[in-house]
Amino acid sequence: MEEEQWAVRVPRSRGEGERQRLAREGLLDRSLKLRVEGDFLLIPVVSQLDGAERASFLSRGPLPELPRHELIGGIAIMLHADPAAAEKLLASRPSLHTVLFPVSDVEGEYRTRRFGLLAGKNTTRTTCIEYGKRFEIDLSEAYFSARLATERQRIVTQMGEGERVLDLFSGVGPFAIVLADRAELVVAIDINPGAVRLMEKNIRLNRAPNVLPFLADTSRIRTVLPWTFDRIIMNHPTGALPFLPEAFALCRPGGSIHCYVLQTAEGEALPELRKYPVRDVTERYVRSYSPGRWHAVYDIVVGGEARETGSR
Repeated sequence: MEEEQWAVRVPRSRGEGERQRLAREGLLDRSLKLRVEGDFLLIPVVSQLDGAERASFLSRGPLPELPRHELIGGIAIMLHADPAAAEKLLASRPSLHTVLFPVSDVEGEYRTRRFGLLAGKNTTRTTCIEYGKRFEIDLSEAYFSARLATERQRIVTQMGEGERVLDLFSGVGPFAIVLADRAELVVAIDINPGAVRLMEKNIRLNRAPNVLPFLADTSRIRTVLPWTFDRIIMNHPTGALPFLPEAFALCRPGGSIHCYVLQTAEGEALPELRKYPVRDVTERYVRSYSPGRWHAVYDIVVGGEARETGSR
């Protein structure tokens, strides 16, 4: 039986990435089947989003109740170690090949997590598609969160053409490669050899020759780089603040720094930011991380007296 619903129209090449994004944000109408129209995919959504249109879809029928999980390519990461629920989750999505459970937090200098297998293939490797970009990932070698896909697109919309960008904790390269479309140069730095190996592969996979990968310690990078930058990404939520001296030394006056933190109170990082030449700063909620803690970003304009424009 067909039902009418709001739909987002995207090129088929971007369809899986957009479907995953909508699912992560709770906007995908899972009761309806996706619809193909020529070179486009119509994705049913639960509300009238910007640019949405009305379309008819076939019903999927009753949906099983699935456990909470994070989806990264063909891997689902469950919050609880429940093998029976993991088998149900694995059977619910043809694209899934593995269900994992984290047995540690993000830890160590290389920011990795350890996982246990709950269902499917015993692997931590997968491919994630995000807005037409493809990322080869090994979750045992480098941290990756598909939940920041929307945040990466937000930064792209703020960029001017031909910017020089520095990504200080680049991991497998998601920020660097996404921002490379508008940048003249992206210097992407990580201390983790496994992450840099995967980033080099992803640079080739996405044909992003203007991304320059560095295996380096961020605390020493300002003695190596000969440039200043228009925009700096600091996506190390548990450890970015100690590296603010490097970021401010390498960002040109009037340039932007995007500093990501985990915090338990609004404005928690502002006392530390006030130690530096901040012209303007805006705090933004990114996502919930755990009860009482959330992932936030401080969008900073460098130079002059600090002026806070509140949170959003």
